[in-house]
Amino acid sequence: MSLPFSIPRIWTLAAATVTQLLRMKIMGFLLVFCVIVVVAGFAFPVMNPEQQLKLLKDVSFGALQLFSMVIAICATALLLPRDLEDRTLYTILAKPVPRFEYLLGKLFGVLILIGSGLLLMDIAFSAVLWLRESLVLAQSVAALQQEGTATPEAITQIKAIVGKQGLTWNLHLGVVAIFLKASVITALTLMISCFASSTLFTIVISFLITIAGHGQGLIRDYFLSGQGGMFKMLFSALLAIVTPDMAVFDIVDNVINGELVTLPSFGLMAGIATAYAIGYSVVSHLLFVEKEL
Repeated sequence: MSLPFSIPRIWTLAAATVTQLLRMKIMGFLLVFCVIVVVAGFAFPVMNPEQQLKLLKDVSFGALQLFSMVIAICATALLLPRDLEDRTLYTILAKPVPRFEYLLGKLFGVLILIGSGLLLMDIAFSAVLWLRESLVLAQSVAALQQEGTATPEAITQIKAIVGKQGLTWNLHLGVVAIFLKASVITALTLMISCFASSTLFTIVISFLITIAGHGQGLIRDYFLSGQGGMFKMLFSALLAIVTPDMAVFDIVDNVINGELVTLPSFGLMAGIATAYAIGYSVVSHLLFVEKEL
């Protein structure tokens, strides 16, 4: 008699999912990311120190968000159809593996891949940013010395400017926020794939809902305003319920500008991401149980 819930089985499915996705050569994006970061880190030397470091962070975080979103949607959307096509799904479910364990294995597998990719890119980004920060600071101090204005106050001011735009622990919280958003998108895409008729449909709908989620605040305000008639109010209410509020995770701009992320706000963001992921996973299970294979 098998256990109703088995962490080893889920871990095995997650590891198999990571292997499956790696065979699709999805992680080739990492090489592209490293090239982008290096180019951004050492391009435009004519800019002032603050602009050089800010540009590097802008480009790097943009690539991080693109990587996480593409993997979360496209990779997840491919999993169920690929397993059905290869008949792997039938082999797995023929064993004593409940359907919810299969879904959790797939979900955790994608999240492990995204988390590993973000970690590697964070390390590469941090190394380039630290190196660029050191070079910019040395160049700035040398410029002050050539101008004869290298007073202790001027050097301290330059260090403060460069330090604010340089490598800080706050930047890593921005990367974690990207991962939390990707977790929600992954769970959402997995839920859609449980009833979708095709991979393309899953990808398109997931992208549309993700985009709508970034404007969920506007949708919610429109619904609460009571304008636009009953139909528009009901439609906006449905969108507000179905779409996740992605604006909760948009702290990247604040991080790039050197603003600190407080622990209470970070904890709230993590809690909301967990609630969304659990909610979508529960609905995924309910849909997958009724799905005819």
